[in-house]
Amino acid sequence: MHAVVHGVGGDLHMMVHAEEKPYLCTHCSKCFKTIAYLRTHLKVHTGEKPYRCEQCGRSFSQASNFKTHQRTHTGEKPYRCEQCGRSFAQASHLNTHQRMHTGEKPYRCEQCGRSFAQASHLKTHQRMHTGEKPYQCEQCGSSFSETGSLKNHLKIHTGEKPFRCSYCGRGFSRASYLTAHRRIHTGEKPYRCGQCGMTFSQSEHCGKSFSRASYLSTHRSVHTGERPYIWRRVLQTLHLPHALTVHQRVHTGEKPYVCADCGEGFKTALAV
Repeated sequence: MHAVVHGVGGDLHMMVHAEEKPYLCTHCSKCFKTIAYLRTHLKVHTGEKPYRCEQCGRSFSQASNFKTHQRTHTGEKPYRCEQCGRSFAQASHLNTHQRMHTGEKPYRCEQCGRSFAQASHLKTHQRMHTGEKPYQCEQCGSSFSETGSLKNHLKIHTGEKPFRCSYCGRGFSRASYLTAHRRIHTGEKPYRCGQCGMTFSQSEHCGKSFSRASYLSTHRSVHTGERPYIWRRVLQTLHLPHALTVHQRVHTGEKPYVCADCGEGFKTALAV
């Protein structure tokens, strides 16, 4: 037999099940289950932040947020992923991480149907549709849809190239440029024809491999018969002495002219 809950505490507990929220905020009309929740919420309007970090001086309106912040100083990470062992300072970070294992992507773009594991990733993606670019370079005025793109762009002005090749010492402004460049030394060609999700028949897969995704994309036209803009231009200039050599690179994927700044390869010197 279950005991019947009586008294003030019992009444408050029953509100949890009844989803009653009798405590109204007169500032914004939000409702809360308990007076304690309402008092905590009111600090949003009053600006009161009674919980102050002695180490860095930051203040917080809620004790729970203050406790979470302190972990940035102590290094405490009490939330652990059972599948891979990684630990996190916040439960919300663990929940987001676990979607890597489950494949769950609850945030869906209504315009194109793509789904994302994080709300922040969906918000950034939606700027592709809206054209919004809220992050602006103060030096040249260029705008970007995400902070990472702005950060990479700023290296053009500073000349910073923190990613250095261990083979030849060349520096690059982005890790992706360095990764592509290293393949010149290693000979690695991870992009293989026949493993790229193409729609032509299996018999047409030739198995050729390329060091860059862009090289494989160009090579695809051998099978699909597609004539991209750059190929049409080459065909229009076949009367030039070197044009046949340039044209053959469409088939081979060869790009012998490499940009010294980013490592991008090109078929002709004019494109560099």
